[in-house]
Amino acid sequence: MHRVEHVMGFPVSLRVDDAHVGEETADAVFTWLREVDARFSPFKPDSEVCRLDRGEIARGDVSADLDEVLRLCEEYRIATGGAFDVRLPGRGLDPCAVVKGWSVQRAAELLKAAGARRFVLNAGGDVVASGGPWRVGVRHPEQTDKVCVVAGLTDGAIATSARYERGDHIIDGRTGLAATGLLSLTVVASSLTLADTVATAAFAMGAEGVAWAAAREGCEVFAVDAERRVVRTEGFPVASAQARAA
Repeated sequence: MHRVEHVMGFPVSLRVDDAHVGEETADAVFTWLREVDARFSPFKPDSEVCRLDRGEIARGDVSADLDEVLRLCEEYRIATGGAFDVRLPGRGLDPCAVVKGWSVQRAAELLKAAGARRFVLNAGGDVVASGGPWRVGVRHPEQTDKVCVVAGLTDGAIATSARYERGDHIIDGRTGLAATGLLSLTVVASSLTLADTVATAAFAMGAEGVAWAAAREGCEVFAVDAERRVVRTEGFPVASAQARAA
């Protein structure tokens, strides 16, 4: 089974190699992701996030899902000394950096609960995979037709934060300025919640974020800094030739 839909502002592709997993499972995955977009988007005035930001609902009255997301946001704000902050001055509440990985990881758990064992769920380049080995290319930060590394995943996730798609869009909350110390930073971890949030938080920290991400439990890192130097942790899983392309 293979399906692609545009959700939350980016393409989401699902590949499931288990013959017994039907289209209704894919329907459930994309229904969940559309629900997340409706509830947590900072760009939809009637979303729970926007209603909270306007003070129409109290922090103590938010849904359990939004409470979980906001707790993660605060955890990473503290861990990065304020570099990662979803409440930047002059901007509304924007937890998208956590919501994306968290929601796609939840979608992967829906797949597993339905009996899927061999699948790849790719959300705008951030990937959850199961039943590998799979090969996942990491886009070169300056050459759009090239990859800078190919990671190997069996059961896990990979996420990249970079400047190539949306320019200098990640802000260092400590300075209020765009984070420019890195060109890209990729994290491999057991879940996309962890990989995606750590990648974004570390990118916001700039060059110092590489060591910070590498020190996070369960994270392996591949980074290209602003001077085009490559840093790779020893355990970063470079793909073997036998792995299948995701």
